[in-house]
Amino acid sequence: MRFKSLSGLRRPDSYERVLADLPQTITAAEYAMAKAFKINELVRAVHKESYEWYGYTIAARDDPELIVDIGLPRNDQNLIEYTSISPESIAAYQESLPQDKVINGWIHSHGSLGYRQFSRTDEQNQLTVLNYVTALLRKPVAKKEIAIKDLVLLVKDRCTEKDLARGSVSLITDAPIGEAKILETVYGGFCYAIVVGDDGWHQQEIHYKTRGILSGQTAETKKEAEIILMHTGRSLTREDIEALIEEVKTKIQPMSRTPERFERGCT
Repeated sequence: MRFKSLSGLRRPDSYERVLADLPQTITAAEYAMAKAFKINELVRAVHKESYEWYGYTIAARDDPELIVDIGLPRNDQNLIEYTSISPESIAAYQESLPQDKVINGWIHSHGSLGYRQFSRTDEQNQLTVLNYVTALLRKPVAKKEIAIKDLVLLVKDRCTEKDLARGSVSLITDAPIGEAKILETVYGGFCYAIVVGDDGWHQQEIHYKTRGILSGQTAETKKEAEIILMHTGRSLTREDIEALIEEVKTKIQPMSRTPERFERGCT
């Protein structure tokens, strides 16, 4: 057999239909970002030093793509060079939120460090948050064809034990079928990741995770993203700031020892 070109030997692309899109930009309330930078300021004022801290980005459950608030949990540890997140702390904070609010990402500070990007330590924290948030907010994003080698099509009440022993997968129907296309649902989710600094700078990414319900095929990707600020009618009030002062006093936990690893070189 002759082929006009090697393209004739290529396996045809499998069928895939997109069902829903995941966010490509980050939308946040002006109030939320103002609150994040106010926490930075209060950490320095209360603890007399610039420390890394972390919090969670909060959304309404019925609009999970818009950050409406910043939640400050009791941090596990706060050092000048790095901070860490545990899965237990994420779950505990989610349980403390009202039923109509949900965590859709995390935000942390590099304080006075000149490192204006995500570190390898941040990547570990981001994976922890991604796994939690996508399990909470996952949705069907695509239908994708599964290629099954040695698929056997059988008819109900007409197949024998010998028939069932054949093939890698058996599809039993109520009528004879000559051809079948099997589609699996691909579930997907996202989480936001934002890093801010004392000088007012910020960087942000969106992390994605998808998983096929039948194949179990999982993919994790990320992208740098623009942040779009929206005025939601809420602003940071004196009462909000007074409440934040108390939170910073009790929830930021500076440690006196100097760590052996640093933000830039954490592994």
